[in-house]
Amino acid sequence: MTAPVPARPTQSSDLHAAPEAFKPGLVARLSAEAFGTLFLVIAGLGVPLFTIPQSNPLSASLAAGLAVTAAMLAFAYISGGHFNPAVTLGNAIAGRIRVPEAAAYLGAQLVGAVAGALALFGILRTVPKIEDTRAAFDTVTAGFGEHSIIQAPMAGVLLVEVLGAAILVAVFLGTTAARNTSKAAAPFAVGLTLAVLLQLGQAVGNTPFNPARATASAIFSNSWSLEQLWLFWVAPLVGAAIAGLVFRGFAEAPAAVPARAHDAGDDADDDELVTNDDDLDDDDAAGDTSDDAAGSADDDARDFFDGKRGR
Repeated sequence: MTAPVPARPTQSSDLHAAPEAFKPGLVARLSAEAFGTLFLVIAGLGVPLFTIPQSNPLSASLAAGLAVTAAMLAFAYISGGHFNPAVTLGNAIAGRIRVPEAAAYLGAQLVGAVAGALALFGILRTVPKIEDTRAAFDTVTAGFGEHSIIQAPMAGVLLVEVLGAAILVAVFLGTTAARNTSKAAAPFAVGLTLAVLLQLGQAVGNTPFNPARATASAIFSNSWSLEQLWLFWVAPLVGAAIAGLVFRGFAEAPAAVPARAHDAGDDADDDELVTNDDDLDDDDAAGDTSDDAAGSADDDARDFFDGKRGR
């Protein structure tokens, strides 16, 4: 008597298992964050550094926005596609990424940003017509007061950075939320938002709404940039914290509703409301903590690009 031949899994089950099997480790995620941030810095700083404004058909703000879109499309399925300490802080406050991993993301973003600025600095040194490379970097470095194009005071630049970072992080959190049915458009929404904000920021003081990018350009500029760098860390992080807290409030607001729905006997609505908590995976809501032990996706953005249902 021959042994029974096990049934071959169907194609649909294979396709379902593939995304679950892909769980990038921390090194892969940090590498994606570093490379994506490097791309953003090269595009955001390189376009204004190496082009003549009168003959440049692509503005620096649009170039940076397109770079974010391309980087998110390429790497968001690995790391979530932050490329910005402000975005990472917003995700951490919203409960989408653990604090230690958020700190590691920040370090990777700084490494990528500095590497991108270093590459641009090296290229500038080879251009014979550019005698002072640091002075060239001054033209794309964030600043206020006399270092602002319109002489904007510290308070004005600070408010622009807080507001812009809050908007950028809010768009990121909203478009990558678990119940957002248009998550595929998240890279385009985030990229366009950044392009619009940078267009405003250029006139005020080259405000980047990204502490990593601000740090990278300040390192290779003259000494005044490092003296003013604190503002371009404090302001965007405050804006990101505001957006993260607001989004966390939105996510937690319906937490008490399922009990009333269950009492009314509406099981379908109860199941739908339970999945509205962006801080938990579906398996965690059912009591299964195996995904946490295996180091599963840290935020809704990567969950979506992995093909998972989301939190």
